[in-house]
Amino acid sequence: MTARTVRTATATATAAVVLLSAAACSAPGDGDGPGGGTDTLTVGVAQEPETLSPLLGYGKEGNSKIFDGLLAHDAKMHLKPALATGLPKVSEDGRTYTFDLRKGVTFSDGKPFTAKDVVYTYETILDKKTNNASKGELDALDSVRAEGEHRVVFHLKYPYAPFAERTVLPIASQAVASKTDVNTGSYNTKPVGTGPYILTGWRKGEKLTFKANPHYWGGKPKIKRFTVAVIEDDDVRATRLRSGDLDGAILPPNLAKAYKNDSGKRTFSAKTADYRAVTLPTDNPVTGDKAVRRALDLAVDREAIVKSVLNGAGKPAYGPLPTDSRWFAKGTERPHDLARAKKILDDAGWKPGKDGIRHKDGRRASFTLWYFSGDKLRQDHALAYASDAKKAGIDIKVQAGSREVIRPKLKHDAMLMGNGFPADPDFDLYPTLHSSQIGDGWNNLAYYHDKTVDEQLDTARRSRDEKVRKAAYDKAQRALEKNPGYTFLTHIDHVYVIDDKWQGLTTQVEPHDHGIGAGPWWNVQDWQPKK
Repeated sequence: MTARTVRTATATATAAVVLLSAAACSAPGDGDGPGGGTDTLTVGVAQEPETLSPLLGYGKEGNSKIFDGLLAHDAKMHLKPALATGLPKVSEDGRTYTFDLRKGVTFSDGKPFTAKDVVYTYETILDKKTNNASKGELDALDSVRAEGEHRVVFHLKYPYAPFAERTVLPIASQAVASKTDVNTGSYNTKPVGTGPYILTGWRKGEKLTFKANPHYWGGKPKIKRFTVAVIEDDDVRATRLRSGDLDGAILPPNLAKAYKNDSGKRTFSAKTADYRAVTLPTDNPVTGDKAVRRALDLAVDREAIVKSVLNGAGKPAYGPLPTDSRWFAKGTERPHDLARAKKILDDAGWKPGKDGIRHKDGRRASFTLWYFSGDKLRQDHALAYASDAKKAGIDIKVQAGSREVIRPKLKHDAMLMGNGFPADPDFDLYPTLHSSQIGDGWNNLAYYHDKTVDEQLDTARRSRDEKVRKAAYDKAQRALEKNPGYTFLTHIDHVYVIDDKWQGLTTQVEPHDHGIGAGPWWNVQDWQPKK
């Protein structure tokens, strides 16, 4: 039996077990499974959040279902008021942001929402004792204070241009959250928010269930019960959708194409900032060699990966920013040039051995590339990348593992990573490339350090002048081209398949995180049944 046959058989067997389990969990009357009506919705996603507390980073991109931020994004990713009554008033020096807050808003437990909850949320995130890996995103914030119950004022250390984008961050209930340990307490799994839905259950590794908030300030949602099934394996998710166990799901493009002519389902393709890249850690003697990194950048056939792996649902990537972004540095696109890749390696002393794999100073040009188990898209990217690298004489051993297994190995081993956030270039470039982010959670996984990149990213995030920012980001991207710490492969479209029962479905330009808050259900609270 071939490895491919074994994988297929295993996936089929796993799917059968999951379907039997799902049938038991979703028996008539329990309210969790997909229904024949339009007031319940069950969707399948690949990942679940580590926490449901915004104090630890949950929902920072918006659309968290349980919470609201001061601002939110509309379908075109423009900022709009949420818990604030309007966009902020910004001082001339760009360092003071004032928000007026909605009156009469309550948390799901009936307690009133006030400016004190906003102050508590931001101050707690910035507290050194809080284990929020994303607190660096609020580096510009100096202080936040309440002016009465319905006004809050933020003071910045420097004029951080995209600060308003950071205020889509969900607001926690001070009355509830402050009574528990911020890192380990019950608020992480039983949160109280102001959002359109209330969490009713969370079976870790299986599903999250929600019910409509009848007192939501934006109006009671027509979808009364919302269930998010957590199914890491792409094949299993497709099987459960096909069986009717799910109303909708995110699928790799090659699996979604089977539903193209299904009259009972709709397929959505969302443009994203979501990229796939290979980390090339500097501490590894092979991937830390700039010649190897430059050669891999040219040896990979990005267009072929888009065509074969993504079925055309995406585009080549040459850095964190998509090529259609106004911030992308034109001219930094890298061609597929295997001959040049080989010459770079030859000139650097990496000579082919008898088996075609290169050697230098007694060291073989070989390293390990990890991807998350069950993630077919990352697996296919990794295998395609390894195949292209071998043509240049570099041997890559592709391995699957869990997050817990992979994370400790990344100072030496490579990983097929994903990331991306569309709101502002700082959100992608700084955590991925700035040397200050090395070892900070899942940031800068390549342990990348380039003086020019650091300087330009600092300049860009501390200026409100768009021309200054654009020039700095261009210089940073051109420095990255010369000294690639990653091999960026593709920007992928997110493809969703969903039952054709509702109207008002749209997609936004999506971030990498495409679980509860993204997909056509980003605004599920606004859906209407088809007439």
